[in-house]
Amino acid sequence: MAVKRSRRKIGWKYDLPTSKTVPRLDAQLRELRVPPNVVDSIFLELPRSTMKIRGCWLAGMTGVLVLYGYLLAVTLPPPHLWTFDFIVTEFMFVVAMGAIAVPFIRMELGFPRDEPIRFNRSRRKVYFYQYNFDLVRPFGRKYWGIKTVAYDWDDLTAEAYRIYLPLGYGGIKEKVMISVTKTGTCEVIDRLYLCDDIALGESYWSIARAFMNQGASSLPPFVNPPRDWNEFPKRGRWVKAPHRNPFDRLAPKVKWPPEMDLESRTAGTAEHSP
Repeated sequence: MAVKRSRRKIGWKYDLPTSKTVPRLDAQLRELRVPPNVVDSIFLELPRSTMKIRGCWLAGMTGVLVLYGYLLAVTLPPPHLWTFDFIVTEFMFVVAMGAIAVPFIRMELGFPRDEPIRFNRSRRKVYFYQYNFDLVRPFGRKYWGIKTVAYDWDDLTAEAYRIYLPLGYGGIKEKVMISVTKTGTCEVIDRLYLCDDIALGESYWSIARAFMNQGASSLPPFVNPPRDWNEFPKRGRWVKAPHRNPFDRLAPKVKWPPEMDLESRTAGTAEHSP
C-alpha cells in the first residue's frame, strides 16, 4: 500500500517494493557480509545495529576530565584567592560538560548488542526489539530502555532516505526505514529503523519479502555464518568483527520478553497460516 507523500520525512528518496511483491533475489546475496541471525520454516531474524561505534563518549569524556583536572591542578590559585566568580565558573563548566555527556554515555551503555527484527511467516507478524532514548530527558526510565513491538506484515512498507549533512557529520547519510500504516489506510502510525545503508537495506527487505511470501526455501544458502551477538569469541573468523570493540562487552545482551520470544519463534493457528 502506498504511503502518502505528505507523511514522508525529510530526505525521502523512494519507496522500496511493497511487502506483497515477490522479489527476484540477486545471486550475490549468498555472500552477504552480515547474514540473517536465524532462518527456519517459521521465522526469519535479521540483525540491526543502531550503535555503530561504542565508547567514544565514555572514553572521550574521561580524557577531557583527566586533562581538565590536570590543568586545574597546575593553574589552581591558593584557596585564599578563590573568588565567588571563580568557583561558579568552574562549577558551571563541570555541570555543562556533564549535561552534554550524560545522555550519550547512557546511550553507549544502554544500547543492546543487537536490535533484531523477527519475521514470523506463520503468524504474518513482524517483531521489533529496539532501544528507546531521549537526549533531552537523560534521566528516568520512561523514555529510556528496551521496547518491543509487533505489527502485521501486510501493514509494512519500506522507504529509502538520503540526506547531505555538512561539516563534522560527514557528507551523505543514508538509511532505510520500515513504516507502519494503519490497517486499511495510508496513515503512517510508526517508523522503525532498518539500517543505515540503502544497498544493505534493499537486500534485507528483499530477503524478508522472499521469506514471508515464499518461505525459507526461496532464500540462498548464505556463505558467511550468522553471528552470535550476545557472545564474544576469543579467536576465529570474527577477530576483526565490529563487536570486538571492548566497550561492546559493557552492552546488555539481547533478551526478548518471554511471551513475545515464544510467540515470535512459533507457528500460529491455522487461520493465521499463509
